Amino acid sequence: MPLPKPQSNVHVVTLQIDGQDLSAREDETIIEVCREHGIPIPSLCYLDGLSIHGGCRLCLIELEEQNRLLAACSTRVAEGMRILTNTERLQRYRRTIVELLFAERNHVCSVCVSNGHCELQTLAQGCGVNHVHIPYRYQRYQVDSSHEMFRIDHNRCVLCTRCLRVCDEIEGAHTWDLMGRGSDCQVITDLARPWGDSSTCTSCGKCVQVCPTGALVKQGTSAGEMVKDQSFLPILARRRHH
Repeated sequence: MPLPKPQSNVHVVTLQIDGQDLSAREDETIIEVCREHGIPIPSLCYLDGLSIHGGCRLCLIELEEQNRLLAACSTRVAEGMRILTNTERLQRYRRTIVELLFAERNHVCSVCVSNGHCELQTLAQGCGVNHVHIPYRYQRYQVDSSHEMFRIDHNRCVLCTRCLRVCDEIEGAHTWDLMGRGSDCQVITDLARPWGDSSTCTSCGKCVQVCPTGALVKQGTSAGEMVKDQSFLPILARRRHH
């Protein structure tokens, strides 16, 4: 669910991020402030215009003099915060998370239609992941090509739930959902019916555009051809809320 906004007048707080003195509204989250000021914070599930999921844990940050790590996407700024975004500890955590994502499913970048345009691939490069130390599961997941315009390859899904949230919160179709637990978890359409048999899907393609990997793509695309455009999302989100 979206973080509730304070009902009273919004105040401005001062804080420090990586030694830089900044000011922000008290209703802003750490990741919003970081991105406003060009401070890179990695994430896969967060997307401007959608509610907060907090599932990928890639946006974890440290607070000075505290041992606990906090998710930047779901933590609001507060007066006097001293935030660290790129410590050695955080770099190690992020590399491990990215490696786990690659090892859990079958992300073969060279033959992927999103090769060169994939957020997971970009994250791996940014985190310095050039090989995976964790044993691969090598479990084969299905590819659903039943829809006439789109297809879903569960081998490349990172369970960010962006497709669920954009379908629910922006399109209002409620086509997507989650099924199963742990490594058996996957996104489904209409109570696990084939996507092409969905009675609720409007074929708008919003889920395809917000997907960070090659899991949701257009039919007929070849390796490296799938380029996604998410610029529509903040605009539609603002219009919907007003």
